[in-house]
Amino acid sequence: MASKVSCLYILTVVCWASALWYLSITRPTSSYTGHRQISSISIARKNVSFGNIRTRPINPHSFDFLINEPNKCNLVILISTTHKEFDARQAIRETWGDENNFKGIKIATLFLLGKNADPVLNQMVEQESQIFHDIIVEDFIDSYHNLTLKTLMGMRWVATFCSKAKYVMKTDSDIFVNMDNLIYKLLKPNTKPRRRYFTGYVINGGPIRDVRSKWYMPRDLYPDSNYPPFCSGTGYIFSADVAELIYKTSLHTRLLHLEDVYVGLCLRKLGIHPFQNSGFNHWKMAYSLCRYRRVITVHQITPEEMHRIWNDMSSKKHLRC
Repeated sequence: MASKVSCLYILTVVCWASALWYLSITRPTSSYTGHRQISSISIARKNVSFGNIRTRPINPHSFDFLINEPNKCNLVILISTTHKEFDARQAIRETWGDENNFKGIKIATLFLLGKNADPVLNQMVEQESQIFHDIIVEDFIDSYHNLTLKTLMGMRWVATFCSKAKYVMKTDSDIFVNMDNLIYKLLKPNTKPRRRYFTGYVINGGPIRDVRSKWYMPRDLYPDSNYPPFCSGTGYIFSADVAELIYKTSLHTRLLHLEDVYVGLCLRKLGIHPFQNSGFNHWKMAYSLCRYRRVITVHQITPEEMHRIWNDMSSKKHLRC
């Protein structure tokens, strides 16, 4: 069985390398811009009448799961990724995202994707899913401006297939997670699970009106001068009951393309205040063993760095800081 999986893995890597080389020389990169794209995609699959706004969702999440993994759970880790980031996904599988690292704690590590405009990439992801069984895909277009849909897909999945989980983490594929700190210092599995709980790196800010900015927010989409407190989308933790609450709230909340801001809007509607936690970092930190032992997340970590950091921390657990 091990040799079969190994062969399938090697075949997948070779296929990915060939496909990405082919795409880089023959196909232009697809881009999806503009905040209005989210709304048009989200309602395209059904004829929705907005005659009675009180009873009908303004944002029906009417997407079908194209790839699903329903038989997982306890701590759920949702990782936002893109089709071409196979190396990042594999680095996470082989380091902090390995579901077998913590005996007695059922961890589900899942990668979140939409549908790519290129059928070759979709096929590669399907093959990858058949090997690792850790990918979830819904049939919306995968793009930066649809990151909110990707996170809502994860919330919906938890509420539907993993409602008895205790906690959920949402993070990105370029994040290193110190799982020891996450599990034993923050979540404390031997204690009673919290309810209506949400924590991460809390940001208090307002919309950027400069059209050149990656985080540009048009006035017609969000007219207020301040955002509600929200956690950086690079990594945050919440109790599993919040997943269903946010998903249901989103059905009646106008979509924004800034995923972390949008989650903050839903939390405000729910009366849930996110707690600040200094262990979550939304920036890159130079590696040192003692520094990384004190954190929960670190941003902008390459697959090569992921392996190097993991190997060093794993082999030096006996050393004191």
